[in-house]
Amino acid sequence: MLLVLIALFVVAAIAPLIFRLLGRSTFYVLAAVPALAFVWLVANFPSFLGADQAAASGEPNAPPSELYSWIGPLNAHLDFRMDALAAVLCLLVLGVGSLVLFYCARYFKNEDPHTGAFGAQLLAFAASMFGLVTADDMIMLFIFWELTTILSFLLIGFNRTRMSARRSALTALMVTTFGGLTMLAGLVMLGNAAGTYRISEILAMAPELTALGTYIDVAIALVLIGAISKSALVPFHFWLPGAMAAPTPVSAYLHAAAMVKAGIYLVARLSPGFNETAFWQPLLLWLGLATLLIGGWRALKQHDLKLLLAYGTVSQLGFLMLVMGMGNPNAALAGLAMMLAHGFFKATLFLVVGIIDHKSGTRDLHQLSGLYRSSPVLFAIAAIAAASMAGFPPLYGFVAKEAVYEALLEHAQGNGATGVVLLVGVLLGAMMTFAYSARFLWGGFASKRGMEPTPFPRVPALFLAPLVVLTGATVVFAWIPQVLEGAIAPNLALFESTETPIHLGLWHGLTPALGLSILTMAVGTGIFLARERVFHLQSRVPALLDAERDYKLLVTGVDNLAIWLTGRTQRGSLSFYLVVILIVALLLPAGTAIWLSTPAPGNFIAFDHPAQLVIGLIMILGALGALQANRRFLAVLMVSVSGYGMAAIFALQGAPDLAVTQLLVETIVLVAFVLALRALPVELWAKNPTGHRLGRALIGIGFGASMIYIAATSMASRVAEPISLAYPELAYTGGAGKNIVNVTLVDMRAWDTFGEITVLAAAATGVASLIFVRGRGDKRVRASNVPRGSVDHGSEAIGGASPSRAGLAVARTFAISKKDSWLVAGHTLAPERRSITFEVVTRLLFHTILLASVYLLLAGHNTPGGGFAGGLLAGLALTIRYLAGGRVELAEATPVSPGTLMGTGLGLAALTAAAPLLLGAQMFTSAAIEFTWPIFGEQKFVTSTVFDIGVYLVVVGLVIDVLRSLGSEIDDRSEGRSPTDLHDMVSDADTGVGR
Repeated sequence: MLLVLIALFVVAAIAPLIFRLLGRSTFYVLAAVPALAFVWLVANFPSFLGADQAAASGEPNAPPSELYSWIGPLNAHLDFRMDALAAVLCLLVLGVGSLVLFYCARYFKNEDPHTGAFGAQLLAFAASMFGLVTADDMIMLFIFWELTTILSFLLIGFNRTRMSARRSALTALMVTTFGGLTMLAGLVMLGNAAGTYRISEILAMAPELTALGTYIDVAIALVLIGAISKSALVPFHFWLPGAMAAPTPVSAYLHAAAMVKAGIYLVARLSPGFNETAFWQPLLLWLGLATLLIGGWRALKQHDLKLLLAYGTVSQLGFLMLVMGMGNPNAALAGLAMMLAHGFFKATLFLVVGIIDHKSGTRDLHQLSGLYRSSPVLFAIAAIAAASMAGFPPLYGFVAKEAVYEALLEHAQGNGATGVVLLVGVLLGAMMTFAYSARFLWGGFASKRGMEPTPFPRVPALFLAPLVVLTGATVVFAWIPQVLEGAIAPNLALFESTETPIHLGLWHGLTPALGLSILTMAVGTGIFLARERVFHLQSRVPALLDAERDYKLLVTGVDNLAIWLTGRTQRGSLSFYLVVILIVALLLPAGTAIWLSTPAPGNFIAFDHPAQLVIGLIMILGALGALQANRRFLAVLMVSVSGYGMAAIFALQGAPDLAVTQLLVETIVLVAFVLALRALPVELWAKNPTGHRLGRALIGIGFGASMIYIAATSMASRVAEPISLAYPELAYTGGAGKNIVNVTLVDMRAWDTFGEITVLAAAATGVASLIFVRGRGDKRVRASNVPRGSVDHGSEAIGGASPSRAGLAVARTFAISKKDSWLVAGHTLAPERRSITFEVVTRLLFHTILLASVYLLLAGHNTPGGGFAGGLLAGLALTIRYLAGGRVELAEATPVSPGTLMGTGLGLAALTAAAPLLLGAQMFTSAAIEFTWPIFGEQKFVTSTVFDIGVYLVVVGLVIDVLRSLGSEIDDRSEGRSPTDLHDMVSDADTGVGR
């Protein structure tokens, strides 16, 4: 199972690269991956079918399962289990997913530049759904649940230039995320009560858990809210029709066969153990019935074929949730059979609509006419799928609906008036389903009176092939329903047995269920024939429930509240913000320490070495100098004195790693500040600040004093032996390194480091997105293409003003050599901005500093250094090159974009985390490999070095992003150019037109 999951995700990750080679034919390659997984699933299906009976008889871990330790202290594991229920869902996830990807190869055009990302996201969604239905750990289930939410957001918003697509994607994201977070609270409550997060164990403990009463009732209710929102039940149903802004393959897969089934799956998974909790049936039965009727009612009046299917999907999701919510084996069999049938016919119908839209350019049934003649094969496919949706024999939809009627009749006999109401409601919903199924077929293919036949080109066979397969399943399994019943039946062993079990079959004789089916078809036909009258009736009936309107009112209210609060708190005054932050940070920690009566330390040591006193005084003078500075640049330099002083104190205290890192960080921060200052006025104050000086001084001194007090009392309050005393031995024996700091970062606390570099990448991306409005600035500009008359002021004096544009036209020949192959962008700088000394020094130092950074990276496991320090040093080398040659030189020095560097770094770090799992070890487990080289002798390589290389790449990418954001981009804007002007200038140079 884990190998299937990894294969799906890996191919999804490299899909954009394959698209560059094969174009839209890459979809065939992507389709092959879930197709092979489907073959594996079918080949191993017999081993899954007997698993649930074995589990029911008490045999432990009967279904095939895989368990890998992940985060031991949190009881989080990579735990996968393939029982009958998971296997049945995987039939849809893998089978329909493969067919939809195959369909995409003819749906999209070769020239569409976004198909690579689309294919990757769709395959990643299939992987997430596979992980969701096979996960036997609730934390893993939630992670995959949220992955499907994020990927659905991206897929729904595929047409990013359309406001409707972006709005619909955001609505789906917010609604399903709300449900997911609510579900998480319920899962945590359930896991804490059970003492385990393993789903199979929780279900085995269900009788004991339900005896806890209200606590478990509330936990299950919270989980059900997540399922209801995911499966688009009332009042969350409105997001699904809006999601039709997505391309049709997304609708066929996510909104018919996969994503919306996640909620149904979760209910089916929990039903054997928790169907008798207090909120189970009230939530599922009545919300399911309301969704069934509202969705069917609205489907009847849609004239967009895709929206008609969308509201029909809402209706049938309510139908499925109602049936699964009854919580007995007959209902479970009928519900799972209907879920499979729905996946077959609804995915087919969405794909039919995609072909109609693709070939005719419209989905409006008022504009379509005569398609049954121009495309008889497509019409036959649509007719079979629509008939199955309507429950017309002899198709699998009819078989499943017969089973549902039998389960409802049994439920009605044992539940009095409630059961009768549910039966009547479902019968009415089924009649509307028959009517809108007929409306779909008539609207899409019939010849309309007074309309010319719609032009419709021939549909290629490869375009129709996936539809033929799905339609074939609808027909074939109607005649051999015992095959799918055999796949579903093992899951029924988890329920209490019933006296009158039902079975799937095309003919059960003259039964009450058959009578209900005949009544459904008769009334449904009447509703369709009276469609005009029904439409006029619907027009006159006011909408008693408009959840979409209420959602928009809620979002608007939250936005207005946010604007009101922002207007009263975000005043544009930095000093005001700092006052608020410092007062809160002063009162809460200091007040807590006083309230707890924390004892003060008994003795203070002013300093360990006289040099510390000198450094401390210098730092204080720097802080005072920053207060007195009236220019921004001087203030930043004074602040940096404190940072460099801290590096010196670290060095004196015997912490060379911290000293080197602090020194490099302070230098990079100083460069970033200086670059940003060019966009601000030189003077620190527009006018001298007046008033409140004493108050500000008291706040600053009080904050500093409270932090000193808290730090001192915290250290003085220690009663246990510090865990750091064991770090030297752990670093050497466990991490195979002598540098405690680096081994801690890349081995013992690797999770912390992974989170930190992820935050760094996210922060760099955020800064770049704020500065680069029309692109991230990753497009490389060749210095050879920039005209010599074009001047870059990227390395001009700090804080100085840009020269006049008149200087741009002056010919520059200063210090230019045609044979110069390094610092090639020097000719783009104005002569008055160039420094021969600086260029020579840069030539001498750049490669040396880069080599030193690599040395810090590789030697950091045993000596001071590491990936973070090495990356910062490499960043400083690139900074020097930028200052020497300007933004074009920076582009020459960094042929790889910062986004690629950071992504590669994060990927390497993630790979070192996941690779040990394949060997049965925990995540981030490192290994030491000893070997002998002929010249270098005995060597030892620790695999955590690969993780450190990832850190190195992320830090280098971060520095380049800072240089491009605060350096190159501000250079462009200070010269009055837009972000694309330089590229335009390059184009002019290529064509012989100079600027």
